[in-house]
Amino acid sequence: MAGGGGLITLPALIAAGLPPHVALATNKVQSAIGTSVSTFRYLRSGYVILPLGITGFIFSFIGSYTGAWTVLHVPGSSLEALIPGLIVIVAAITFLRKDFGVTDQRDRVERRHFVMAAGFALVLGFYDGFFGPGTGSFLAFGFVLFFHFGFLRATAHAKLLNLASNYAAIMAFLLGGEIAWIVALPMGLANITGAWTGSGLAIKGGTRVIKPVFGLVLLALLVKITFF
Repeated sequence: MAGGGGLITLPALIAAGLPPHVALATNKVQSAIGTSVSTFRYLRSGYVILPLGITGFIFSFIGSYTGAWTVLHVPGSSLEALIPGLIVIVAAITFLRKDFGVTDQRDRVERRHFVMAAGFALVLGFYDGFFGPGTGSFLAFGFVLFFHFGFLRATAHAKLLNLASNYAAIMAFLLGGEIAWIVALPMGLANITGAWTGSGLAIKGGTRVIKPVFGLVLLALLVKITFF
């Protein structure tokens, strides 16, 4: 519905005893399985502007593969210090502006929007491959802020870009031999149920349902990064 599933699954994998790189790689696999299902539902619903979505998909893939390759060689803990401030800014803009993301103000896109989509897809794709928590929420926020989409259309595009970043990170981790398949596949099957249900509720309820969940995800992310 609003991203942030890694807030539950990644700590669970680490608590189960998986090394950090293996936990991150395994989490990407199970997440990609569920995200594939929710992305399919959003695509079928017609909320994705395909040329824009495909542009974002390509650059999210490139950014994520680069980020995942980097994290295999450089610890990702240095990013944690940047995230709380970013979350506060995102939450403030989202909830202090009552009309933020409530309605779609753009059905067509111009050439400059493709450049914007490529830019922030590349940056957030790198972040997702390198570190990851909250990527889906940040992507949805970006589509509302820069493209003036409602939260439903923004979430639909965010899922497509998040799927690209998951696939790219999986490729990098697969080459590094970091995935615990015996854990990832059962989690992925369970994720399908949640993804199907969550995307269905989002499509049916629209911004009225998505925006409060988005706020809860931001709060949970802030608490996790700050205190755990």
